Amino acid sequence: MPLGTLDRRVPSLFRQGPSALSQLAFYSALALFLMVADARFKITEPVRQVVASVLYPVQWLMIQPVALTNEGANYLQSLEQAQAQAREADLRLVKMSQRANLSDELLQENGHLRALLALREHLTSPGQAAEVIFDTPDPYTRRVVIDRGQTSQIALGSPVLDAHGVLGQVTRVYPLRSEVTLLIDRDQVIPVFNPRTGARSVAYGDPAPGGGGSMELRFMPSNADVEPGDVLTTSGVDGVYPPGMPVAKVLRVERRADSAFARIYCEPMAKVQQARHVIVLTPLNLLAVEEPPPQAAPVAAAKAPAAAAKAPARPAEKTPKPAAAPAASPRKESPR
Repeated sequence: MPLGTLDRRVPSLFRQGPSALSQLAFYSALALFLMVADARFKITEPVRQVVASVLYPVQWLMIQPVALTNEGANYLQSLEQAQAQAREADLRLVKMSQRANLSDELLQENGHLRALLALREHLTSPGQAAEVIFDTPDPYTRRVVIDRGQTSQIALGSPVLDAHGVLGQVTRVYPLRSEVTLLIDRDQVIPVFNPRTGARSVAYGDPAPGGGGSMELRFMPSNADVEPGDVLTTSGVDGVYPPGMPVAKVLRVERRADSAFARIYCEPMAKVQQARHVIVLTPLNLLAVEEPPPQAAPVAAAKAPAAAAKAPARPAEKTPKPAAAPAASPRKESPR
């Protein structure tokens, strides 16, 4: 038999050492003693500090992946929140800017309407308010479209005014809208009056290539009494525009020796490029046609009583004549 196969352990009958039960009791008592001693006398505190110092780097390394993961999740979440807040702030800013623009627009519109109401009190011709919808797309004319038409009894040739003066004239009428030719259109002509000198003239439209425009007094003598700053009003001789409405203001006067006429440039008083709310008046020639019928009835009614009063007067004068004849006969027979 080989020697490596022999069992060299001591038989259990001769084995030395404590039993398992005694070891359990010993270690339990030792653990209880250490717990009581540590609770009362802190005898294991230095050992605990040393172990904690040794294990701290290991704990730090093990915590770093979890901390990085949490920080990354927090960063992404905070980034999303910041982006959401930025979008909300942009939306609020846009809404506030829209409200601010709307409030400014409402203030301007309120001012224009108040000016129109103040102007309407001084007008003798009947009129109605209208709103400018858009400019006509024709680049060779200066026209705007208003939201009143035949359904609103807008007549062709009606004068159009804004809060500052004469704006133009209605040249086309549709069922629901109308076209207004501005004073700066090259085909627009308006008679004007200079209150300072009492001179009458005619103003022509002078459109500018850049989108603006002005007016010009043509066929005025070079020695005409016209100065920059004169305000021109409507003369009323055309039977369309009511007299006394502001039309234009003289900007400059050019007198040349080689010409018998002066070139007088004027600026319209009305806001021809920024007008939004206007008043459409009834032309004076239509008012003259509409006024006689209501006045003819009172005149006829006044003539009827006069004719009735004259009719019975004639028989009243003839009735006493036959009565006088029988009265004279007894006077002649009395002497008999």
